[in-house]
Amino acid sequence: MDGPSNVLLLFIALLSFRSTLEETDSNEVTTLRLLQSQWKGLTWTGVDPCGSKWVGVTCKGSHVADLLLSTMGLQGGLPSEIDQLTGLQRLDLSYNQGLNGPIPSSLGNLKSLRELVLSGCNFNGRIPAELGNLQHLTILDVSSNKLGGEIPPELGNLLNIYLFDIANNQLTGTLPPQLKNLVTAGHLVLDQNRLTGQIPSTVGLLKKLTVLRLDSNELDGPLPNISNLKNLGDMHVSNNKLTGSIPDLSGLTNLQYLDLSNNSFDVSNFPDWFSSLELVTTIMMEHVNLTGPFPSNALNLPQLEAMKLAKNSINGIPSTDIQVSPTLQLLDLEDNELADNKIVEAFVEKLPPNVTVKLMGNPACAEGSSLSNDVPSPCNPAQNIPPYVTPMKDCGKDIKCKKHMQVDPRICKCAMPFEGMFVFRAPSFHNLDNASRFRSLEESLLQNLNLTDGSIYILCCMSFDTDNYLNINVRIFPPPGTNYFHRSEIVKLGYILSIQTPNPLGSYYFLPRWDHDFFEVSEGSKGLSTGAVIGIAAAGAAVALLILALVFYAFKQKKIIAKAKKTSRSFGASLGLASGEYSGDALKLKGARWFSLEELKQATNKFSSENEIGSGGYGKVYKGMLAVGAQMVAIKRAGQESRQGGAEFKTEIELLSRVHHKNLVGLIGFCLEEGERILVYEYMPNGSVRDNLSARTGIQLDWRKRIWIALGSARGLTYLHDHANPPIIHRDVKSSNILLDEHLNAKVADFGISKLLAAIDTEAGGHITSQIKGTMGYLDPEYFMTQQLSQKSDVYSYGVVLLEILTARQPIERGKHLVREVKTEIERGGVNALRRHELLDPVLRDSPVSPTVFESFVCLALRCTEDAATDRPKMSDVVKELESIVESMGPNNQYDDTDMDAGRGVKTMGIAHPLVGGSSSDTFDYSGGYMMLPPIVEPK
Repeated sequence: MDGPSNVLLLFIALLSFRSTLEETDSNEVTTLRLLQSQWKGLTWTGVDPCGSKWVGVTCKGSHVADLLLSTMGLQGGLPSEIDQLTGLQRLDLSYNQGLNGPIPSSLGNLKSLRELVLSGCNFNGRIPAELGNLQHLTILDVSSNKLGGEIPPELGNLLNIYLFDIANNQLTGTLPPQLKNLVTAGHLVLDQNRLTGQIPSTVGLLKKLTVLRLDSNELDGPLPNISNLKNLGDMHVSNNKLTGSIPDLSGLTNLQYLDLSNNSFDVSNFPDWFSSLELVTTIMMEHVNLTGPFPSNALNLPQLEAMKLAKNSINGIPSTDIQVSPTLQLLDLEDNELADNKIVEAFVEKLPPNVTVKLMGNPACAEGSSLSNDVPSPCNPAQNIPPYVTPMKDCGKDIKCKKHMQVDPRICKCAMPFEGMFVFRAPSFHNLDNASRFRSLEESLLQNLNLTDGSIYILCCMSFDTDNYLNINVRIFPPPGTNYFHRSEIVKLGYILSIQTPNPLGSYYFLPRWDHDFFEVSEGSKGLSTGAVIGIAAAGAAVALLILALVFYAFKQKKIIAKAKKTSRSFGASLGLASGEYSGDALKLKGARWFSLEELKQATNKFSSENEIGSGGYGKVYKGMLAVGAQMVAIKRAGQESRQGGAEFKTEIELLSRVHHKNLVGLIGFCLEEGERILVYEYMPNGSVRDNLSARTGIQLDWRKRIWIALGSARGLTYLHDHANPPIIHRDVKSSNILLDEHLNAKVADFGISKLLAAIDTEAGGHITSQIKGTMGYLDPEYFMTQQLSQKSDVYSYGVVLLEILTARQPIERGKHLVREVKTEIERGGVNALRRHELLDPVLRDSPVSPTVFESFVCLALRCTEDAATDRPKMSDVVKELESIVESMGPNNQYDDTDMDAGRGVKTMGIAHPLVGGSSSDTFDYSGGYMMLPPIVEPK
C-alpha cells in the first residue's frame, strides 16, 4: 500500500503545485500575453498573472477583474480579443498617448464591466454602439481622444451610468434623444466637440445631474428650462450658437458655477432671478447681449466669488446702496457701455479693496478720465501677482542629480518624481496667489493618494488657458527612503487621478508627464516556495530557448529597423533620443515630417552664408533644396539663445502642424538632433510684402494685386483667430511677416514663432518684453498700458499693413508714425485727397480705381487702427469688407489667385462661395458667412 499511497500523495502534490503556478484561466493568460505582445512599454514577468501579481492586474478567483494601466507609456492598438477577459470589471488605459486606432466593438461583450476609462489616448474612429450593452457600467470616460462621428443612440441604454464623459473629441451630429434614459447620471460631459442642433428639453429629466457640460460645440436654438435639476452644481453651455431668451434658472438651488458666455441670446436686462442662487460662486455671462443697468443687489449672493459680464451693453451702474458679498474677489465689466466716470468711480470706491474690478473698454475709461489716470486702477490693471508655488527648502546648488531625477526638498537628495498637470474645468476663483486655497489642494491630494506630508509640490507657473481652465503643474515625490515609485504605485496614482477623485477646486482631468522608463522592482519576490522557484527556473529556461531562436531574426532585422528609425522617427522618440529632454508623448502632427540634421545640411550646403535669406529673433533662415523630390524649402535654424526645451519645442510643433490654411505659410517638418531646433517651411519665392513694396524684388504691385494680398492675409489671420484650435493670436503682424508665393498669393508667417519666443523670454527673465511681443510701429496703444496683446491687437497691426500697402512707407520713417501721418492728412483734406498726396505710393496715384473703392479701403484701414480696441472690427468683418470691395471692382478685377503671376496676364472669375467645394475643415477659404465665437485669449 505504501507504493500506491505515495504515488497518490505525489499526484495530489503535483496538482496543488500546478494550481499554485497557474491560478489564472488559460484563455485569459493567452489574452494578456497578446496584449503584452501588441503594447510596447508593457513589462509583465512571471508564470501566471494572478499568482505573480502582474502590475495593473487584479483577480477574483481565476479571472482577471481589473486591468488598470493608466500612464504606463503604452503604445499600439486595443485588440478586439480583450473581450476574452470575461470577468473584467474595471478597464483603465487612460493617458497612454501611444494607444491609437479604433475602440473595438468587442468591448460590448464584457458584460461585467463597471468602469471603462480610455481618456487621454489617441483612439480614433467612432464610439462603438456596442458599448450600450454594458448594463453594469457606471463610468464611461473616452474624453480627449480623436473620436468622430455621431453619438450612438445605444449609449442611452447605460441605465447605471454615473460619469458619462465623451468631451474633447471630434464628435458631430445632434444629441440623441435616448440620452434622456441616463437617469442615474451625475456627470454629463460633452464639451469641446462639434455637436449641432438643439439641446433637448429632456435633459431636464436627468434629475441626478451635478455637472452638465455642453460648452464649445455648435449647438443652436433656445436653452431649455431645466430648473427642476435641483442637484445641478456646474452648468456650462458657453461658446455655442444658442438663441432666444435666457430661461429662469432660479430652481437650480444647488448651482455653484454657471457659464452662459458667447451665445446669441435675445437682448435683455440682467436677470432678477439670480438673487435666489444662494450657493453660486461663479457667474460667467460674457457676450450674451445683456443691456440696461447693473442691479445694486447683483453682488450680494452669499457665496459669490467671481462675476464676469464682459462684452455686453450694460450702460448703468449704482453708486449708492451697493450690497457686496464678503466672498467676492472679481467683477469683470470690460467692454460694456459704462460712460459716466464719476458714477463709475463712486461705485468702485464702494467695493471692498480685495475685489478686483475690470472696466477696460468702457467709455468711462477713455483717455483723460479720472479712472484712466491712476495705475493700477480698474482701467489700468496692475501687473499680475505671481501665482502660488509650494515653498521648497533650499538645498543649495551643489546637489547634482542624474537624468530624470530631481532634488527632493524634504531630504535634499535626488529622487524620481511623478509629474503632471491638473486641468480644472471650472474654478470658482480668479486670484492665483491665494496660499490657503492651494494648500487645501495639496492636503486633499495627500489624503486621497495616501502620501506622506511634503510629497506634493505645486510648480510654477499655474495659469488659465483659452477655455478658462486652470492649469496647475505638480510634482509628486516617492515616500522617504526610496528614490522612485514602483510601477504598481504609478498605476495606482494614475487610476485614482483618472476617476475624478473629489477635489476642493472642483472637477478636473489630469495629464501625466512621465517621459522615461520606470524602475522595475519585483514586488512578489519575497518568500517564494521551492516549487515556485523551480517553476520560475523552468519558465526562464523556456524563455532562454525562445530568445536563442529569435537572435538570428533580430540580427537580420537590425539594419532594417535602424533604417526605419532614421527615415520615420516619431516626435516623442526624437526628443528622447536627440536631447534627453522629453520622450514618451504621442505624436500629434498633421503632415509634418521629421528631418535628419544631415538632410538639412545637404539641403543648405552645410548652412552656408550663400543660402542664408534672412534672420530674426528665432535665428537664421536658409533656402534649401531637399534631395527627395527636389523641393525648395525655407529652413529656420534656432540661434543658441533661442533653443528652448524639448517640451516647449514639441508644443510649438504640434501647434504649427495642425494649422492648415492656404493663406498661412505651411510647416513641412522639423529637426531635433544634436541640440538643434530647426523648422522647415514651404518656400516663398517672392519674398515679403515689405520686400515688394520696397522694390527689392523687381515686381510692381498694382492696385488689384494689393487688394488681393490684403484679402489673402486677412483670411489667414481670421483662420488663426476664429478657426484654429486653440485660437491663436499672431502678436507680430507686419508686412515682413506676410510672404508671397510664386503666384503672389499672400501667406501669413511666424504666427507660432512669436509665441515661441515669448515663452523663451518668460523662462529666462520672468517677463515678456515688447521687443518680442510685437514690433514698434505695429503695436496698438493699449499695449503700452497693459503689456497685453489680444486679437484686436492683431487687427491694429493689420491696419498698419493696409496703410503700408497704400503708401509703401515704413510704419515709422524718419521719426514719423505712418498711422498718425495718414490720419492727419485725411482730417485736413478728406479721404480722396489722399489719392493726390505725396503719402500715397506713386505706383497707385494714376491707378484706375474708383473713388468709392479707394475710400472704402482707406476707411477700413483707419477703422483697424482706431486707438480703442472696441472700435476696431474683428478680422472676420475685415474679410467681409474686402470681399465687398473686390466685388465692387467688377468682374475684370476678380481672378483665380492661382494665376496671380508676377507681371503677367491673369484670368478672370467671380469670388467662389467660401464653403462650397472640396475644402476640408482644415483648409477652407474663410468668409464671413461662417461665424464662430472663440475666447479672445492667447493659446497656452
